[in-house]
Amino acid sequence: MKSSRSHAEPFSTKSIALALALVFSIFSSAAAHADARGEQLYRNCTICHGPDGQGIALQLAPALTGLSEKYLVEQLKKFKSGMRGSHPDDVAGLRMLPMSQTLLTEEDMVAVSRYIISLGSSPIEATLEGGDPVKGQATYATCTACHGPDGKGNDLLNSPSLLNQHDWYHLTQLKNFKSGVRGANPQDIAGAQMRPMSMLLTDEQMMLDVIAYIQTLGD
Repeated sequence: MKSSRSHAEPFSTKSIALALALVFSIFSSAAAHADARGEQLYRNCTICHGPDGQGIALQLAPALTGLSEKYLVEQLKKFKSGMRGSHPDDVAGLRMLPMSQTLLTEEDMVAVSRYIISLGSSPIEATLEGGDPVKGQATYATCTACHGPDGKGNDLLNSPSLLNQHDWYHLTQLKNFKSGVRGANPQDIAGAQMRPMSMLLTDEQMMLDVIAYIQTLGD
């Protein structure tokens, strides 16, 4: 009796190839849908953060493209829940509260975050004056545990990258942490960790110095 193995093998190989092609097609279609969804959702963000995600100073909106997907999603969750942006003195945060409500699910948050990252990050010109990066380097030593010596942040600690961000935004957020405008909510664990760190910057000059040093990390 002749073996049918030689006839079965080509069929089996072809079936596997077709199955793999189908799976790849499904994943590609899902990825394309997610990209399109993220782009669609981001249209609501362009009025403040710009079509390139680089932020607009007049709108008090930071650059987003240098941040990680995890960090972006976490911040969107905080805004949506009111954990962040609900303080009456947080003008920019109060604007984000209603915008975050347009993202109905976590999948929407992931989709828009991935689209933002796809825009690509680039250096942003400094606008603040009077900071001493040499003095700032010494001060920044206390920041390295969370943000890293290179300023790239650490997702495991929910610490954002500090690179390719507006210097005025860094200054605003340091002041917000120090005054309790941000990070005072007990549910905001990462924010609560930043508050005492901001207290180490006793005056605005120290803030300008450390920000001046951070600006050099992207060089």
